[in-house]
Amino acid sequence: MHTLSNRTASLKTADVQKKWVLIDADGLVLGRLASIIAMRLRGKHKPTFTPHIDCGDNIIVVNAEKVRLTGRKAEKEYFYYHTGHPGGIKGETLGKRLEGRFPERVIVKAVERMITRGPLGRAQMKNLRVYKGPKHEHEAQQPEKLDVAALNRKNSRIG
Repeated sequence: MHTLSNRTASLKTADVQKKWVLIDADGLVLGRLASIIAMRLRGKHKPTFTPHIDCGDNIIVVNAEKVRLTGRKAEKEYFYYHTGHPGGIKGETLGKRLEGRFPERVIVKAVERMITRGPLGRAQMKNLRVYKGPKHEHEAQQPEKLDVAALNRKNSRIG
């Protein structure tokens, strides 16, 4: 016979407590930043993680255009898209995308590819907000700042 104390905690949607987290992407390595964001969006950093419930935090990323790439990824990595016309596949390098109009899409795509695909993954992606510059419109939520660079020395590149 099992007692209640031996059971694994399984959250219900009403019991979820979401925090607001602010991350400054200035000088951070893209892949490492994306994996930390993905883990926090899913809620895997919490002891009450429940796989089928959206129990992750709301994440705000600022300074998206200042994210760093290691190696020669800026010239070698490509973003492909299709115009919808026959033979309409086009591509753009990662470096060009970061310097372009919407550098925040680089971070969003990197995180999106680390999140599970399906209705739950799409719901979790709605908790991510990425901004080009240092300003964001979520001061009212009083986000707590997360220093990703201090977590591991490989997380940031200066220069």
